[in-house]
Amino acid sequence: MQSYPCPRANAVLQFSACSKASEQLAFAVGFCGGAIPPTLTPAGWPVCRFVAAGRRASAAAGGSRLTEASQNVTDYRQRKRTIVPQPSSTWATSRPTPGRPYSHPMIPLSVLDLSPIAEGSDAGRSLHNSLDLARHVEALGYRRYWMAEHHNLPGIASAATAVALAHIAAGTSHIRIGAGGIMLPNHAPLLIAEQFGTLAALHPGRVDLGLGRAPGSDQVTARAMRRTLHGSGDDFPQDVVELMGYFQATKPGQAVQAVPGAGLDVPIWILGSSTYGAQLAAMLGLPFAFASHFAPALMTEALSIYRQRFRPSAQLANPYVMLGVNIIAADTDAEARLLFSSLQQSFLNLRRGRPGKLPPPVADIDQLFDRYARAMLDDALACAIVGAPDAVRNRLADFIQRTGADELMVTANIFDHSKRKRSFEIVAQVRDATPTAA
Repeated sequence: MQSYPCPRANAVLQFSACSKASEQLAFAVGFCGGAIPPTLTPAGWPVCRFVAAGRRASAAAGGSRLTEASQNVTDYRQRKRTIVPQPSSTWATSRPTPGRPYSHPMIPLSVLDLSPIAEGSDAGRSLHNSLDLARHVEALGYRRYWMAEHHNLPGIASAATAVALAHIAAGTSHIRIGAGGIMLPNHAPLLIAEQFGTLAALHPGRVDLGLGRAPGSDQVTARAMRRTLHGSGDDFPQDVVELMGYFQATKPGQAVQAVPGAGLDVPIWILGSSTYGAQLAAMLGLPFAFASHFAPALMTEALSIYRQRFRPSAQLANPYVMLGVNIIAADTDAEARLLFSSLQQSFLNLRRGRPGKLPPPVADIDQLFDRYARAMLDDALACAIVGAPDAVRNRLADFIQRTGADELMVTANIFDHSKRKRSFEIVAQVRDATPTAA
């Protein structure tokens, strides 16, 4: 049995049989949940007790936010709404019969846009291109258009994510827009609730909020963003639940509320590239988006944990998985491989500590790699789908079958904007030519 002080709640949490990640998750529920869950299953989840050590009611001193937060999980689960579409098929029953050809039903496709800044261009042009792409994929029937928070990266224009999304939402009509994601340790939860509450007030029923715990930058930049903040990734579970609370209807006497934000329909997603986010999403009953487009190593394990440990909530009755995937499609395999070389160069430059703008494609890409660089790229981009329509169709069906994903978040950093639009068009054509799940 291990004990952990909870200074913000003036309490102690005790755990047995916990992994480090599970300890942090149970700590979060101890902080925010009011009612700590009983023994959790399957094996390996914590048996936890909330041991009060004189938990103070400090409303008079402005501390009522903590008291209000203690009801967030309970209230959140009691809200009578379903935001995220339910999985259309059961993965366990969708595996092909050995020896028979397999064609997996198509699932919804969405878009992740990093608003790449190409060499010779600038952030303004990239953001205009993003709006042009958003209108294009909206017409093609993609479900969501998400942008991601990254800082101090010369090749990405979406640092002010909420502002960029406002630009996209105002120029489109019905595609859902959202963050994929907001790196919550960089921000006060109240400010994010206000930003995305503003988007939801302007564009009702169209706004998603994906949350991650990485800084979205290097450590020097992270410190620059946190000069007046004291948050860290260790506070992520508490911050998520606090943020969820700000989207609930206000209660009489509530000291702090998000305006706009309170009572608005803003679905929360948990993003992750490890098993940590999978555990948190499962415990809170939230949809889970995994970063398989750049960190697929723990994908299988994370999805297994999420599905096995999922607890239904008011937002979501069943597990719902969205996977990131790079798809570079062109009219020929050779052209697709050429276009893919821009992403490969960009990724390698970032890993070598030399981030820059998106470089133009090169025909002799293998000449740029030693065996270590090749191994790194093969690992990080293992899930990438590159090719002509037939190749994309086959690899897409295989990826969906292997993972049981409920939705895919397609991303494509391509140097030429017109080629990028064409890539998404080809993917949509593949989707439309494939039977959908019943």
